[in-house]
Amino acid sequence: MDKRIEQTINYVKQELQNAESGHDWFHIERVYRNALNIASKEGEVDLVVVKLIALLHDIADSKFHQGDETVGPRKAREWLTSLAFDQQTIDHVVLGIENISFKGGNFEKKFSSKELDIVQDADRLDAIGAIGIARTFNYGGYKNTVIHDPMIPPAMNMTKEEYKKHKGTTLNHFYEKLLLLKDRMNTQTGKQIAEERHKFMELYLAQFYAEWEGKA
Repeated sequence: MDKRIEQTINYVKQELQNAESGHDWFHIERVYRNALNIASKEGEVDLVVVKLIALLHDIADSKFHQGDETVGPRKAREWLTSLAFDQQTIDHVVLGIENISFKGGNFEKKFSSKELDIVQDADRLDAIGAIGIARTFNYGGYKNTVIHDPMIPPAMNMTKEEYKKHKGTTLNHFYEKLLLLKDRMNTQTGKQIAEERHKFMELYLAQFYAEWEGKA
């Protein structure tokens, strides 16, 4: 492994040691592994860029920085510059970080590459399935969000700004984001993995509603 990748792993572990557990080092590690798995099946790509976007994509998530989307890309650029990566690699990674997030689903990417597509799929896979369910309820608890209120409908088709300010229920987040991700995967590998994770979420929701209504 490139020594600079090892240094980046250690840097991210240090930076995220006190992070909310849905956005901590273990999230990064899962995305990193998912990205390498997808990359191995999607043809020729720049693996260094894939690894760096995966490792640094949540180095400073705007959700935990008063909505400031510039902190993460800035920290990533400073770190990569300190390791003397070439400018093309630095720019590619930073653009990837700036364009990876869901942001309500109505955010038009201003940059695209095969490497970003792979890491975006890997990140989205960690938001669905069993892990995605766990992360959703963990973050809901972290923000003291209501688990479910039948009187509050999901807010669909939010703009980026509406999505950032929105505070609904944890269960509504399934409809506002998680259940939409299967059809927004970029790679064939990502799509195949997402199908099974999506089915698991549908089974979970069916069981949730049955228990909520006293039918199971």
